[in-house]
Amino acid sequence: MATPPKRLSSRDKVRTHRERMRARGLRPLQIWVPETRTAAFREAAHRQSLAVARSSQAGEDQAFIDAITATDEA
Repeated sequence: MATPPKRLSSRDKVRTHRERMRARGLRPLQIWVPETRTAAFREAAHRQSLAVARSSQAGEDQAFIDAITATDEA
């Protein structure tokens, strides 16, 4: 009767995955981004968007965004 294969712990699975990725020439990178699901984020985004819209340069800013935005209108 064959013995069942040894199950790897989560730590071992992560270690072997990282080893494979490094062998492919990759490296890990961790980034932190704002939590967009909070009321505080929504309020700050709204406040900032109003400030930009009310700016004396709003027209120039929007023209710049429009100029660099790629569209599929071909």
